[in-house]
Amino acid sequence: MTPNPNAYEGVASPISRKSLRPRLRQATLILPKTGRRVRRSVTFKPSTGLCGANEGPSDEQSPLLRRPGRQLALSSRIFEGAKNYTEQAWTFANSKTGRGVLKCSIAYFIGSLATFVPAIAALVGQQDGKHMVATITVYFHPARSKGSMVEAILCAAVAFLYAVFICFSSMAVSMFRGITHDLIVLGHVIVLVTFCGGGLGLVGWTKQRLGHPLVNVSCSLTSLAIITVLTKEGAVQAAEFSDDKVVQVMIMILMGVFATTAVSLLISPTSACDELKKDLIQVTDSLGDLLAMITRGFLNGSEEELQQQHFLDASDKYRKVFNSLTKNLKEAKYEKYIMGAEKEYQLEAQLVNCMQRLAQNVGGLRSAATTQFLLLAQQSATGSTTPISTEYAPTPMFSFFPTIANGSMSPSEEHGVLAAIDETPEDETQEGSRLAYPFPDGDSVASIFNSPSDIFSRFITQLGPSMKSLAVTLRKILDELPYAYDGTIAVDAHFRTSLEDAVDLYTSSREEALGLLYKNKELTRAGSVALEADFEEVAASCGYFSFSLLDFANEMKAYLEILDYLKLEVEERPDGRTWNWLKFWGKARTSKSKHYIGDPERDSLISQNEETEIPGDVPSPTERKAASDVHSTQPGPKWPIRYRLWKALGVLRRDDVKFAIKVGIGAALYALPSFLAATRPFYQHWRGEWGLLSYMLVCSMTIGASNTTGFARFFGTCLGAVCAIISWTASQGNAYLLAFFGWLMSLWTSYLIVALGRGPMGRFIMLTYNLSALYAYSLSVKDLEDDDDEGGVDPIITEIALHRVIAVLSGCLWGLIITRLIWPISAQRKFKDGLSILWLRMGLIWKRDPLAMLTEGESPNVYMDLREEFELHRFLSRLENLRSAAASEVDLRGPFPEGAYSRILKSTGAMLDAFHAMNVMIMKNPRATKGEAEMLRYTINERAQLSARISHLFQVLASSMKLEYPLNEALPNIEHTRDRLLTKIFRFRKEDRDGIDSNDEDFELLYAYALVTGQLSKEITDVGNEIDKLFGVLDEEILKLQ
Repeated sequence: MTPNPNAYEGVASPISRKSLRPRLRQATLILPKTGRRVRRSVTFKPSTGLCGANEGPSDEQSPLLRRPGRQLALSSRIFEGAKNYTEQAWTFANSKTGRGVLKCSIAYFIGSLATFVPAIAALVGQQDGKHMVATITVYFHPARSKGSMVEAILCAAVAFLYAVFICFSSMAVSMFRGITHDLIVLGHVIVLVTFCGGGLGLVGWTKQRLGHPLVNVSCSLTSLAIITVLTKEGAVQAAEFSDDKVVQVMIMILMGVFATTAVSLLISPTSACDELKKDLIQVTDSLGDLLAMITRGFLNGSEEELQQQHFLDASDKYRKVFNSLTKNLKEAKYEKYIMGAEKEYQLEAQLVNCMQRLAQNVGGLRSAATTQFLLLAQQSATGSTTPISTEYAPTPMFSFFPTIANGSMSPSEEHGVLAAIDETPEDETQEGSRLAYPFPDGDSVASIFNSPSDIFSRFITQLGPSMKSLAVTLRKILDELPYAYDGTIAVDAHFRTSLEDAVDLYTSSREEALGLLYKNKELTRAGSVALEADFEEVAASCGYFSFSLLDFANEMKAYLEILDYLKLEVEERPDGRTWNWLKFWGKARTSKSKHYIGDPERDSLISQNEETEIPGDVPSPTERKAASDVHSTQPGPKWPIRYRLWKALGVLRRDDVKFAIKVGIGAALYALPSFLAATRPFYQHWRGEWGLLSYMLVCSMTIGASNTTGFARFFGTCLGAVCAIISWTASQGNAYLLAFFGWLMSLWTSYLIVALGRGPMGRFIMLTYNLSALYAYSLSVKDLEDDDDEGGVDPIITEIALHRVIAVLSGCLWGLIITRLIWPISAQRKFKDGLSILWLRMGLIWKRDPLAMLTEGESPNVYMDLREEFELHRFLSRLENLRSAAASEVDLRGPFPEGAYSRILKSTGAMLDAFHAMNVMIMKNPRATKGEAEMLRYTINERAQLSARISHLFQVLASSMKLEYPLNEALPNIEHTRDRLLTKIFRFRKEDRDGIDSNDEDFELLYAYALVTGQLSKEITDVGNEIDKLFGVLDEEILKLQ
């Protein structure tokens, strides 16, 4: 082969790369819908999906400026602008979000009728708090699916029962102490400490512990009901058991929930099951797009394909849609269970889990491709052979829809995925056949394969056509799945057989290609350790990519099998309704023997976004602690009583318990004036109950989170008060105008809540508006005979609004004071400590070689179990929340470097993804084959050294972050140790393979191990660079000897 003059200049020119491009063999493609095999060149049309085919005329042919003579008149421009705005508004109104906003405004209008319509107002008796019905419709808004509405009703029911229990219990205790024993003061103390402090503290703990939006809303309504009865109505203070006020409050809660439910289910109802189907279609399309683009980038040998905007858009689309998918799956569970379709839900849950495993395989493809890109780029930078010796001719835009050229196909199969590959026709001459196999066999190979890029070229030449054919077949199947436009399951009878044939064809081609590749490499003369490591690294990336593509195809078989079962359940047994979830008596007998592995309702893939849920197949921390306690029950040293007492009180050192205690203390102190005769009038005049409610809503675990919520709620309160004053002044107390203004208020605040996600601010705007405008109307119509406060029948709206604003402000300030004075928890400090602990745990995992469990069994020490990565992922999501809260904290040293820590978390997440990829490979077959066991024994020393260095670096990162101290310059290097491991794999294949009964599949595990350690090395280096930027300058105070 004539050497390329550009080969030593870094990157070859496009012309030279095109001339060096090998012509690949023709691919045998299997058409999924018919199962027919065709052998033709595969070409692909430009995409219309992400490349904007419908965006109108090309910008290159459009004038940059309009001609002066064609300028529209001012009136025409105004008309066109109004027309466009009207069309956009109409489009939004007909969208899912627009309909949700309209439903929220309708529900609020219905709730406000409890204040304006006397017949409805009479249902809750004579009182001035009927605006609570409208407030409840804001909190429990109807812009949700039917399944979510069922979940909201269940949360509201639990909140209702808890509030009733606290209210009646407090009245009973106060009455018992006040009347029976004449100890009313003692009764007040018990009520204040136990029911007010303890009851609201438990509400705060539940809100913080569960962290679910519906739970947060339920906790807010529970707090509202408890605070109203305990501090405002006066029955507890008078030691009377009056159920009138409690019943009135509970009726208002039920009326608000009923209004919301009716609007949600009767006006344009949304089904989570239908949304789930749409999400499944979008997820399969996104996976097909990602599979196509990653495969094309790998075949091209260039990372440019994965850096273009359409790939980033496809990745973002997948993440967003999959988050929506998990949410809709949980909501669809309620709908399916109510309809008696439990089996359908279980199959759909399995389908979602299968989609997640497919995404993991796509991640494996991306990792292998990235490793290849990095290695080839390094060779290009050092002046080695051109890295893109197999790069294909550039195409104008990327395509997701392939076309089989020179052959007739059905319209449904005239689309594909990848860009064109030059392929040799079947009737090519012998000379053309030599072009398809440009590398000679025999002894001359030793003089040709002198760089990893040559191995990559040979690999693509051999396996490229079959790899592309399998990708096309998979993409065409994904195009059809899982649902048709009419909602029916779109699984064809030929899909499974066609996929099996495609997998068999690919497997045979892969084995042949890898065999030729390794044969040629064995003929290569031995070189330096670095060269052998480079050879094996390219072989690892190529081999792992082929294995991941095969795993994707095998997982697709499981996907099709689940779809077949689902189709049978839906279409052939439509009346097989069961409500086994109601048979609670049967669950107790099976709970002890139930195995959660494989249970879709407890699978970690379904609840991956829930920070508090623990995967079903991973022991919870409590279970694992109990298991470790079993080992620790053996006789040991006898600890002193003080130490045992300290251990027993460990629960009180938990942050969530301390948070509940301080919330209860703050609530009891704030409510204290309502129980004292001297201060109760002041508490009532300034509406202390709303200040206490604001305190409950503002209190958060960290100082930063309290600052964020406090500002949003106070700003919303001020804005709501201003709007209330304007509405009351403009309407002059007219009920019709107030109802209309209230509907307009709910319309734009619902947009804040539903469309923009600004729930706290939108809810507080409407809360203050209701407390001012609707309350003023209640006063004006004498809903309470003896209520002459704030103007009586002639309400002073400015005074009413001022009282509400001051009450809310006092509650917000009190929440900030309690958060800072009692067990303060800094989000910045907790974030850094949590990051240090996370790295430390990751280092402990790698302290013991993860692959050792295949030959030695699982470690009894829970901190060295790779399956702990599930908990680490959940902890990482909490660190994301802490990072957001830390940005709101004030530090005299300067603002919180949110950008740097965001990059550190991104790298940490990538490392955890690598952990997960390694875990998936190990869990596929927990027992090593004979060939794998021999390779693991052969590389045991290198793997031990590599694991030790990775563990050491994690501990160094953790220490540096904990102490805020710069990294040491003399740190161990992972790459050198990793090169020795790759060299050992190279020599094992060359020296010992003939004597060991091993095959190519035995190398898959070590290939994955090599790629994971390479990714960890890169991410650890990136994190180290960020730490150097953060703490690179030593502070003299750190080195002071004090």
